[in-house]
Amino acid sequence: MDILTVQELQSKDEVLSAFSVMKQLRTHLDEEAYLDLVVDAQKHDRYKMAALLRGTDIVAVVGFKPMTTLYYGRFVWVCDLVTDEGERSKGYGEKLLAYVHNWARANDFGSVALSSGLQRAAAHRFYEEKMGYEKSSYVFKVSLS
Repeated sequence: MDILTVQELQSKDEVLSAFSVMKQLRTHLDEEAYLDLVVDAQKHDRYKMAALLRGTDIVAVVGFKPMTTLYYGRFVWVCDLVTDEGERSKGYGEKLLAYVHNWARANDFGSVALSSGLQRAAAHRFYEEKMGYEKSSYVFKVSLS
């Protein structure tokens, strides 16, 4: 049986090691843009990235950040959650969300929230049925370029 571990990714090399998995979710990013964004978010926005490893292989990645708003109070926002395409439906997303939930509790954050693209029906079933998340709002976006 393979041992699964969660590792926070902090150095540039660690962050780069997760690119091939994260690219499956953030297909618009090349390696350089990905690294620039993660480093900037870690430095300025308290962004954290963690990988689920089976042995030394990254099988899933989560990116999250602690936030405070008037609506949610102190909460953790899950920015990114992806399991490697060949490793899906093995409970890896659940393990990483449990890691985020535990991190939030340990750091006195009262809830965890995320958004998910409208087209991702399977992900929505996972969040609602498996993880107990509730739909609480729509997210709206406008491009300023």
